[in-house]
Amino acid sequence: MRKYIATKDFYKKVMVIALPIMVQNGISNFVSLLDNIMIGRVGTEQMSGVSIVNQLLFVFTLCLFGVVSGAGILGAQYFGQKNMPGVRDVLRIKLIMVMATLLIAATIFLTMDDTLISLYLHEGSDAGDLATTLKYGRDYLRVMLIGLLPMAIEMSYSSTLRESGETRVPMQASVIAVFINLVLNYILIFGKLGVPALGVVGAAIATVISRYIQMLYVVIWTHTHTVRAPYVEGVYRNFAISWSMFAKVCILTLPLMLNETLWSAGVAAVNTCYSYRGLSVVAAINIQSTIYNIFNIMYIAMGDAIAIIVGQQLGAGHIEEAKDTATKITVMAVTFAALGGLFMFAISDLFPMVYNTTDDVRAIAGTVIRITACVMPIHALLHALYFAIRSGGKTVVTFLFDSVYLWVIAFPFAYCLAHFTDMPIGPLFTLCQLVDLIKVAVGFFIYRSGIWARNITESVSD
Repeated sequence: MRKYIATKDFYKKVMVIALPIMVQNGISNFVSLLDNIMIGRVGTEQMSGVSIVNQLLFVFTLCLFGVVSGAGILGAQYFGQKNMPGVRDVLRIKLIMVMATLLIAATIFLTMDDTLISLYLHEGSDAGDLATTLKYGRDYLRVMLIGLLPMAIEMSYSSTLRESGETRVPMQASVIAVFINLVLNYILIFGKLGVPALGVVGAAIATVISRYIQMLYVVIWTHTHTVRAPYVEGVYRNFAISWSMFAKVCILTLPLMLNETLWSAGVAAVNTCYSYRGLSVVAAINIQSTIYNIFNIMYIAMGDAIAIIVGQQLGAGHIEEAKDTATKITVMAVTFAALGGLFMFAISDLFPMVYNTTDDVRAIAGTVIRITACVMPIHALLHALYFAIRSGGKTVVTFLFDSVYLWVIAFPFAYCLAHFTDMPIGPLFTLCQLVDLIKVAVGFFIYRSGIWARNITESVSD
C-alpha cells in the first residue's frame, strides 16, 4: 500500500500546486455554468447555438494548450535545473507559436463559420429551429473571435508561471475575469442598467472583455515581479533563439499540438454523431458538459500537478522519485473522480430543471449526466496517465495514445452506432464512453513500462 498512499507532507506538496488550479478552474467553470444557465433561460436555440460554437472554439483552445504544454515540458525541466535563460527562450517560442496558431484559426473561423456550425444541425426532434440556431451561433462566434488574441497571450504566460510553481497568479487573474464576465453577462444578456438586451451577442462581448482583463493582470504581474519570475527579464529584447533549442521545442510541441488539435476535433466529431439524434441531444449534451466541468476540476488539477512536479523531478535527474510521485498522484486523481461522480449522479435529475427548455431535453440530459458520473474514474485515470507519459517528453507516444486512438477507434465506433443503428441516445452514449476501456489498457501498459521517465534537457545545448 505504501506504493499508492503517501505521507502528509507529500499530499501537502501536491495540494500547494493543485489547490490554486482547482480554485481557478472551479470558479471559472462555476461562472461558466451560470453563464450557460443564463443563455439557457433565454431559449433552446440560443443555448444550442452557443454550445456548438463553444465546441468549435474548444478545438482552438486545446490547440493552444498543446503549443504551450509541449514547450512547457522543457520549461518545467529547465526550471527544475534553475536554468532561467532556458525558461526565457521557451516563453519566447511559446509566444511565436501561439501567434501563428491564432492566425490560422481566425482564417478558418472567418471563412467557414456556417459550414462548421451546420455540422451539428440535423433534423430529429422538435426541440428548436435549425436556421435560428445557426444564426445565433454565427453571431456569437464573430464576437468571440476578438477574444482569441488575449487568450493566446495569457495562456503563454500562465503556463510558464505554473511550470515555475507560481500557480496563484493565474488563479487570481481567472477569478477576477470570471466575476467580471458574470456581471457583464447578466447586464448584457438580459439588458439591465439601461443596456439593451443583447442575448448571445451580449454573452460574447462579456467574455471578450473578461479575457483582456485576465491577460493584462497576468502580463503586468509577471513583468513587475522579476524577482519571482526572473526568466521574464529581457524576454522581448530579442528573439535570437538557438536552432537546437527551437528544434527541440518543435519536436516536443508539434506532436502535442497535433494531438490536442486532433483530440479536440475528435471530441467535436463524436458530438456530431450524437447530434444525429436531434437538436434536443445537442442541448442535452451541453447541459451535461456544463455540470461535468464542475465535478472534474479535482482530477484535472492532478494532471497539472503531475506535469509540474514530475517534470521538475525528471529535469533534476530523480527518475525513480518521479515514477513514485506520478503513481501516488494518479491514485489521488481517481479517488477524487469517484467522489465527484457520486455527487453528480445524485443531482442528475435536479440540475436540468434550471434550464428553460423542453421536458425531452431535460430527460436526455439527466440520462447522460448519470452515465458520465459512472465513468468519471476512467476519465481521471486516463488524464493522469496522459500527463505522466507526457512529462518525460514522450509526445509522439501520447499522440498515438490520445488522438490516434480517438480517430481510429472511438470516432468510427460512434459514427457506426449513430448512422447504422436506431439505438437511442442513452445506450449509444454509454457504449461510446465504455470503449475507452481499451485506451485504459494501452495507457497502463505504457505507464508500467517506465519508458516515459527520462530527463530530456540533457540533449539540448543552450
